[in-house]
Amino acid sequence: MASRRRHPRRRVDEGRRLHSAGSAIVVALLALLVGVLLNAPGLHKSAEIQPEGWKRDVALAFAEPLASISSTLRLDQPRRGLKAVLGRSEDDEIDTGIAVPEPSPDTTPAAAPPREKFTPTRPLRVWVAGDSLVVVPGQSILRAVGDRRAIEPIGEVDGRIASGLERPDVFNWFERVSEVLREEKPRAVVLMFGGNDDHGFMTGLPEGREIGAFGSASWVAEYRRRVAGIMDTVTRRGAYLVWIGLPITDDTEQTIRFDAINAIVQPEATKRAGRVFYLDTYLFFEGDDGGYAQYVENDSGRLVKMRADDGVHFERAAGDLIARKVLGQLNQRFDLTSWKVDRERG
Repeated sequence: MASRRRHPRRRVDEGRRLHSAGSAIVVALLALLVGVLLNAPGLHKSAEIQPEGWKRDVALAFAEPLASISSTLRLDQPRRGLKAVLGRSEDDEIDTGIAVPEPSPDTTPAAAPPREKFTPTRPLRVWVAGDSLVVVPGQSILRAVGDRRAIEPIGEVDGRIASGLERPDVFNWFERVSEVLREEKPRAVVLMFGGNDDHGFMTGLPEGREIGAFGSASWVAEYRRRVAGIMDTVTRRGAYLVWIGLPITDDTEQTIRFDAINAIVQPEATKRAGRVFYLDTYLFFEGDDGGYAQYVENDSGRLVKMRADDGVHFERAAGDLIARKVLGQLNQRFDLTSWKVDRERG
């Protein structure tokens, strides 16, 4: 009997598998594209707030068209809705508007207001804010006022990493200061800015205005305008401002840049004497040779670590030192203790 020749069975599933794999890749790419478009506002914000340079330019070249497409197709709405529910509607906003009061034509320093009295039933409301450098001193201030019944802090320390007056697109302090003064009505404000402002890239410039490199005449003029604007925003709402100056650091070049910023802030505070006090921290943290010192002698003559290992930020001991100076100034400016005498007499 002749054997029947068997033909190899066609594997019909091979074509299906290739077809399925191709479809999966297409679906995955489409899902990725949709995901990118859904999150385009966040990607745009992340690109915008990067430091100046080619990486920022490349990121914006991709992010800006994606954000435009997402907005046109309304694919940004689910993200905006979720942010609104979480109370974080401002996360994706790129706000570079700088609204500051017009400078006063009268250059004569205004007279200091009378020394106002505060009590436990009418405490002095204090707001502490600024870049990351303010966090440790701010926490020391809050600890120190914990038992002072005539002082009431407004929330926790409002410290924002990588923020400053140069980049309102990263965080708009001009809007934030106005908002807190309007809604919380502090009578004393403690601010510290400049740790991230020691470069030449500014956003929020008035239309048509260009500035030069850090420290140039145009840069100084614009930064001075911003510092003065913050000071006037605070003082014209009746609050007293303590502005903490930038410290010496372990980087000589950075210290020179910080000094350039301090040289702008201090004269602006002097113009507003009685309403603004500039706290110079430079000498707090210098060594015997006049240079940077990570360890400094305390009142007992013991060496104490004052500065963090990065050579810029503060350790708690340094924060406590700055807090004592700030609170000493508030005690000079306001009557925070006579209520105790009145209570004893009563």
